[in-house]
Amino acid sequence: MIPNVKVIIIRTAGTNCNEETSFAFRSLGASVEEVHIKALIDGARFLRDYHILALPGGFSYGDDIASGRILANELRLKLLEDIRQFIREGKLIIGICNGFQILTKAGILPGLELNSGQEATLFYNDSAKFEDRWVHLKVEGRCVWTRSLPQQIYLPVAHGEGKFIPRDRQVLETLAANGQIALRYCSADGGRPSYPDNPNGSMENIAGLCDTTGRILGLMPHPERHFLFEQHPFWTRLAKKSPFGDGAKIFENGINYVKENLLH
Repeated sequence: MIPNVKVIIIRTAGTNCNEETSFAFRSLGASVEEVHIKALIDGARFLRDYHILALPGGFSYGDDIASGRILANELRLKLLEDIRQFIREGKLIIGICNGFQILTKAGILPGLELNSGQEATLFYNDSAKFEDRWVHLKVEGRCVWTRSLPQQIYLPVAHGEGKFIPRDRQVLETLAANGQIALRYCSADGGRPSYPDNPNGSMENIAGLCDTTGRILGLMPHPERHFLFEQHPFWTRLAKKSPFGDGAKIFENGINYVKENLLH
């Protein structure tokens, strides 16, 4: 009997997309546990017992100081060696919205060099307001999580600090050369976007990126909010070809990767 794919979803005060993320993984057959960050820090739970680490959306610790900064500091200062071992073992990480902010500010993404510190950030939207809308996205790169997705997908965003800014031009060029840019905002026809197609002013229209292994994905759009076909804003006008929406394949890819590579 093949063992279950085990997913840990880390939550804390202000996390509010954990249930939707759990639903997505569970619906595809994974075993999911939502764990408060304190349980990992205190040793009541261990990352080594899971195959996938998910950091869901929300406003961890009220986004005090900056979005995701406090939880990022907890990961970096109290759990970094556990996370590095988790990555060395070939396991997967996904950070959605606030989770993406956390991964960048903890220095886990883009992960170009070990011990290089923070190489990028997610900053205030150029519009200077919270952006809650659906966006078109071009799928690129070699990320495990985005394999076999259509060339263009449609997902919602909901954030006030989603502008991707690399530390310098060299980081940006390296990300492109490595194929680490997983998602870019685009117009409805697939062209270069302007506001609101790029809802935050993100450099090079970057909406999601992975690390150098392709196993760690951070993205500002919410795949768990377009997991089901009926979650599409125009679903009544569309022909139903599947019970799933554009975001479902991302979760399926993660689960399938674990089954193919980590379960024996």
